Amino acid sequence: MQKFNRNDVEAALDDIRKALRVDGGDVQLVGIEDGLIKVKLEGSCAGCPFSQMTLKNFIEKELKKSVPDIEGVVAV
Repeated sequence: MQKFNRNDVEAALDDIRKALRVDGGDVQLVGIEDGLIKVKLEGSCAGCPFSQMTLKNFIEKELKKSVPDIEGVVAV
């Protein structure tokens, strides 16, 4: 059973979005399933060759700081 909700994740994503938007990118929450956060990368992040690095090394890392009970983050 997950110990967080959509509002927890959205609040954490708000801070992450600020950093992504500086470079013309964005991220949208698509859903939460079994502790896995599903997101859609947008803007410059959508076509960036480093998007998987951004997803794991930045978005997932920052989300886990704010919402430590998540299992991981995947792009859909």
